[in-house]
Amino acid sequence: MSHKFQYLLRLGDNCLVLSQQLAAWCGHGPALEEDLALTNVALDLLGQARLWLSYAGEVEGRGRDEDALAFGRDGLDFRNLLLVEQPNGHYGNTVARQFLFDAWHRQLLAGLCESSDPRIAEIAQKAVKEVRYHVERSAGLMIALGNGTALSHARMQDAVNMLWPYTNEWFDSDAIDAQCASAGVAPAASSLAAAWRADVETVLGRAGLTTPTYTGHQRGGKLGVHSEHLGRLLTALQFMQRAYPGAQW
Repeated sequence: MSHKFQYLLRLGDNCLVLSQQLAAWCGHGPALEEDLALTNVALDLLGQARLWLSYAGEVEGRGRDEDALAFGRDGLDFRNLLLVEQPNGHYGNTVARQFLFDAWHRQLLAGLCESSDPRIAEIAQKAVKEVRYHVERSAGLMIALGNGTALSHARMQDAVNMLWPYTNEWFDSDAIDAQCASAGVAPAASSLAAAWRADVETVLGRAGLTTPTYTGHQRGGKLGVHSEHLGRLLTALQFMQRAYPGAQW
């Protein structure tokens, strides 16, 4: 399969899986305003997933649309980063996961706005406007919770420490990344690391949180090697189409 198709799956799957994670908070948020805000972020990501997966289906040329790619693939065929499939946990875990992803997502989309593929550039230009808000919101929550009570501070530090090993996967470059970068389709994966780290360290500093020094990392999501958490998530996500294939309502 083409490197562009695989890359588009990565983009779409990140948004789809994280959207599903955030949707689980609907009706369970810590405050009504926050409940609504998080649901809106989930909807933004779902819309982005549809655009990426729809284009992926066109590039593949096998007649699969965004619904077929979202609901008809098994876990081994998903290409999302490991971070986005980590459990929601308590609200601090969700906030930390969101911020770490948002800071990277904004850098990636800014690079994709300059893609040699006009369709990718068009989607990125739309998505980056939404993601700028996502970063502002999640960074604000990191700062508020980090500077809150002793308990909220401790929970946020624990959340950052727990999720940190999953962040360096983003900057690993494999054959798919290298081919897309060479063709000008996407920025080089490693080129996003410095700006991401600078943004994250600034926010963690304002939150009174310590940037982890751990340098090892978990990898495999981009190649379809996932944690057990993804299987549980897909069970809920794909239930209707698996139980009633092709159902329309």
